[in-house]
Amino acid sequence: MFTVITLAFLAFMVLGVPIAIAMGLAGFTAMLIRGDIPLEIAAQRFVTGTDSFTLLAMPFFILAGHLMNAGGITERLVRLANALVGHFRGGLAQVNVVANMIMAGMSGSAAADAAGSGAVLIPAMTRSGYSPAFAAAVTAAASTVGPIIPPSIPFVVYGVMTGASIGQLFLGGAVPGVLCGIYFMVVVYFIAKKRDYPKGDKATFRSVLIALKDGVPALMMPVIITWGIVGGIVTPTEAAVLAVVYALFLGTVVYRKLTLAATVRVFGEAALTTGTVLFIFAGASLLNWILTREQAGPALVRFVTSITTERSVIILALIIILLILGCFLEGLSLLILMVPVLMPLLSALNMDLVHFGVVMVVTLMVGSITPPVGMSMFIGCAIAKIRVVDFAREIPLFVLAMVVVVLTIAYVPETVLFLPKLLMGK
Repeated sequence: MFTVITLAFLAFMVLGVPIAIAMGLAGFTAMLIRGDIPLEIAAQRFVTGTDSFTLLAMPFFILAGHLMNAGGITERLVRLANALVGHFRGGLAQVNVVANMIMAGMSGSAAADAAGSGAVLIPAMTRSGYSPAFAAAVTAAASTVGPIIPPSIPFVVYGVMTGASIGQLFLGGAVPGVLCGIYFMVVVYFIAKKRDYPKGDKATFRSVLIALKDGVPALMMPVIITWGIVGGIVTPTEAAVLAVVYALFLGTVVYRKLTLAATVRVFGEAALTTGTVLFIFAGASLLNWILTREQAGPALVRFVTSITTERSVIILALIIILLILGCFLEGLSLLILMVPVLMPLLSALNMDLVHFGVVMVVTLMVGSITPPVGMSMFIGCAIAKIRVVDFAREIPLFVLAMVVVVLTIAYVPETVLFLPKLLMGK
């Protein structure tokens, strides 16, 4: 039956069926072939797949990201990043990376960060002599930090599906996210030096203070979100609501950039994004129920352990599989699809769920900047008005940097678990 489900899913994907519908149809096909499962189960699974209080955090984080971009927060964070690192070699590219690292503490979405920073920085980089393809590649790569540094929509989803502490996942993503940012800055430095890309003038102490003062209200958002959850003051869902309220306050009262018309448009965009993601959840819920009923997880455990019982080899194999699948499936969809299947294997390996969750999310983020379906890649290409093939020539070193981070956190668990242990006594 597992073969039937896999072939059905691949067939629907090849036909161009949206992934949410493809997953639902693959599960429904298996139900029809089995013949002993009431068809009402399909409707029931579609509903229960999205019936989670904690999952309510996701649409609010999505909305907070959209409000951040529309409310003038992005521009102020870019100015702050420019004051801090604009004088480095490859100045605007370095600003791009640092700005995305700062924004990562607010939106939790790679797509939102790529669109927000890209709209501001890609045209500016192009005017300053950077190639459009390089500008798009830097923007796309830097945006992958968004779902790694807390808060993170994928961490919320993973926590809901596995029962792992979302607060610990948030803290666990901090060090890997910073590592990604540092490695991206190193890549930018060497490329900029080789191509003689420009660097900006060093900001005066006064201009740094002005930029910092202007950006401090925005920088309080990740403090409110992360420390509220870690301190046990609010749940992830309540923290997400606070993020929306705070983003609205900044956009309308502090920065006064968020008009009524823009607010209405932002709510519509966030609703559309949320509906798309929840539809994926619904389709995956039916497919995952069928896979669980057919004992796909235990079968995977038996298959893997029959080949090797060496923990490090199995982890490497999982990373390679996720990297390959990530090239063809959107990261959040793949996360929803794979977690239930992998849970029995993780249990058999006695893997820490927080550790593996961070490794999995960082690994899946690589797929967002690689052809053929990388979302951040397409956003960068659209803003820079370039072809995917041009983008593909500029992205390999950034992909390599992310793979190095993945291997580091996979085989040195303390890079992930240090902060959760320190601050939450994990």
